[in-house]
Amino acid sequence: MSERDVFEYALLRVVPRVERGECFNAGVLVYCRAKSFVVARTHLDETKLRALDPEADVAGVRAALRAVEGVCAGGEAAGQAAHDDAGRRFRWLIAPRSTVVQPGPVHTGLTADPEAEAERLLALLVR
Repeated sequence: MSERDVFEYALLRVVPRVERGECFNAGVLVYCRAKSFVVARTHLDETKLRALDPEADVAGVRAALRAVEGVCAGGEAAGQAAHDDAGRRFRWLIAPRSTVVQPGPVHTGLTADPEAEAERLLALLVR
């Protein structure tokens, strides 16, 4: 059996009309401290988005999800977080906010492959 490490994850939720509080899952953030790994995997279901808000800014929501992916990737795509370590970028992304894309609560688990875990969680909880 391969060695497994602790990882943390949070769902990314789309809340098209913040005042109504209705939401759906559109991505997952995965962080593994032992591997200094953080990644976001996203999938926007436009049908769900339009069901909750027919006037939703689809391009804006996609841009917000891409921005989260960029922060996780680090480097120039991370903007001001470019020089932060993986843990700091994850903690910044999971901070509560009142925007259209919001993080959910943080959960933990064990994994031998955080990249595969991100794909598994995306398939299980988002798609």
